[in-house]
Amino acid sequence: MADSTSSRSDSSSSSSSSFNNSSSLRDLTHSALKLVHWKQPKKSGAAFGLSLLVLISVATLSIISVVSYLLLAFLCVTITFRVYKSVIQAVQKSDEGHPFRSLLERDISVSSESVRQLADQSLIHLNWFSSQTRRLLLVEDLVDSLKLAAVMWVMTYVGALFNGVTILILADIIFFTTPLIYQKKKTQIDQSIDLVRCRLEETLQKWVHIRICCSFTTEFYFFN
Repeated sequence: MADSTSSRSDSSSSSSSSFNNSSSLRDLTHSALKLVHWKQPKKSGAAFGLSLLVLISVATLSIISVVSYLLLAFLCVTITFRVYKSVIQAVQKSDEGHPFRSLLERDISVSSESVRQLADQSLIHLNWFSSQTRRLLLVEDLVDSLKLAAVMWVMTYVGALFNGVTILILADIIFFTTPLIYQKKKTQIDQSIDLVRCRLEETLQKWVHIRICCSFTTEFYFFN
């Protein structure tokens, strides 16, 4: 009886921990979406400015220098604040303690359930990516493979013009500015996207039809 009770309590605790981990992941995703959609302009501006500053620094300096400067700047701020609070406490003869005590006492350890859940989700995405890559490279669907070939052909020109860090900088700018532009020009953008998509589908269908006709014509002349 005691064993069944303990097993039931263990299962309930594991389910509650998995629920807490999934809720924390949902909260993290929700916070990221709020940053992107500028629900909190101050936090979004700070995140956008900091990420852009880091990427520009990586483009001009080495990654070791960027990390060293960031940690050095952070340590300068924390050490200065710690010394300032210690002096204020000594002058006022107060006993407030360490200024970062609440942050030091906060639990930031990663549970095994969180790691397991993240690994499971990563495995799902990895399997999907592997199956899609095999399907496209082995031409399961001719139209989809032609689309991938067109995208890769465009990417060769993009790679010739920009390096990886520059692409990351542009992606960061697009990541933060696109939602604002889309919210203001939603109707016009949707109409333009539908028009471009229809034109691309018509062009690809005509191209595939021409290729099929050419292959049939070649086979006809070959067998005759």
